[in-house]
Amino acid sequence: MRRLIPVVSAVALTCAAISVAGLGPAHAAAATCDVTWTANSWSTGFTADVKVTNLGAAVTSWTLGWTFAGNQQVTSAWNATVTQSGASATATSVGWNGPLATGASASFGFQGTYSGTNVAPTAFTFNGVSCGGDVTPSPSPSVSVSPSTSSPPGTSGGDGFESQTGSAPTGAWAVTSPDCSGAGTATIDRTVAHSGTTSLKISGAAGYCNHVFARNTALIAAVSGKTWYVRYWVRHTTALPAAHVTAVAMTDANDGGKDLRFGGQNGALQFNRASDDATLPEQSPAGVALSKPLPVDTWNCVEFKVDGTGGTIETWLNGASVPGLLEDGVATHDIDSQWLNRTWRPALTDLRLGWESYGDGADTLWYDDVAVSGARNGC
Repeated sequence: MRRLIPVVSAVALTCAAISVAGLGPAHAAAATCDVTWTANSWSTGFTADVKVTNLGAAVTSWTLGWTFAGNQQVTSAWNATVTQSGASATATSVGWNGPLATGASASFGFQGTYSGTNVAPTAFTFNGVSCGGDVTPSPSPSVSVSPSTSSPPGTSGGDGFESQTGSAPTGAWAVTSPDCSGAGTATIDRTVAHSGTTSLKISGAAGYCNHVFARNTALIAAVSGKTWYVRYWVRHTTALPAAHVTAVAMTDANDGGKDLRFGGQNGALQFNRASDDATLPEQSPAGVALSKPLPVDTWNCVEFKVDGTGGTIETWLNGASVPGLLEDGVATHDIDSQWLNRTWRPALTDLRLGWESYGDGADTLWYDDVAVSGARNGC
C-alpha cells in the first residue's frame, strides 16, 4: 500500500499534451510528458484530478511546473508536495510515486479557488525541461457541476434535504431497515445543519436490529462512469466503538448484491466488504494505526473514491488522505492483504446513510451536503 504525506500548499502539472475532461485533447509535437486533467468547478472553487505520463527517459523523481492564466490559488492537494508563488506552481513527487519508467504514470489532485474564468494552464515543464512547447487547450476548460448529481463544497441543495417539507425523508430518500427494525430512526432535522437549515438526523441504538438508513439511488445513478466520488459532512456525538459499526452502505451489484460498508472498528474508520467480511485496513495494530478516528461534536468532511474498473479506494477526512483507507492494489501485510485476497470490481447501485451496530455502539449522527460525482467534490 502506498503511503501518503501532507502537501504544502498547491499541486501543479506539466506536459506537452493536455486533455481536459469532457472537452477533448490538445496536442503538441515532441512531447516528453502527457497530462490528463479532469476539472470539477463551481462558482468560486474547483478541484482537479491529474494524471501525468512520462514520455521521456526513466526518472527516479519528478517535479512538474506550470503557470496559471488567471488568479487561481491552490488551497490543498494530495499525492504531491507542492509550492505556489504568484501564478507559478510546482509539484514534486512524494517518494513512492517518484520513479517513472518511460510510459509510466502518476496521479494526484488538488483543490483551489478562483474568480472569473477557471482557464486550464497551457504550458508545462517536467524536471525543469519544457514538455515540447505551449499547448492550446480546447476553449472554456472549466467544467460545471450539475446540481442534480453534486453540490459545490459547503452548500446544501444537491442532496435534496433543503427541499424536504416533513419530518420523514421523502422524494429521493427512503427510510430502510433491512432484515429487522428496532429503535433506530431517520428524520429530517431543522435545528442542526452544516449549511442551509436542514440535515438528515440518524438516531442509532446499539444492536443489529436497531439499525436504520436513508437510501438514495438517484445520486449514484447520475454518475455515468465506473468511478464514484462520495462526499458528505457528518456530525456525531459518540466516539467510534471497539465493535464494528456501519455508517454508510452501498449495494454492490458485482458482489452478489452484498454491501460495501464504511464505518468503524477499534475506534477508527474502516471499510468492510459484506460478502467476505474483509476490512480495510485490517484490524491489526498496524492497520488500525494507519486509519483515523472520527472527531465528535463537530462537522467532519468525509470523502471517498471507489474505482469500479481497478477495484481501488481512496479516502479523505477533512481534506487529508487517510493512509489506512487507501487501496492501490499493492498488498501490504497487516494492512490490506485480506482485502486483496480476491479480485473485486464493484458496481455501486445505491447510497445509504445511517447507523448499524453489530455489538456495542449507539450514536446520533447528522448528515449534510451529500454529493456523488465522477470527479472529486472537495470539502
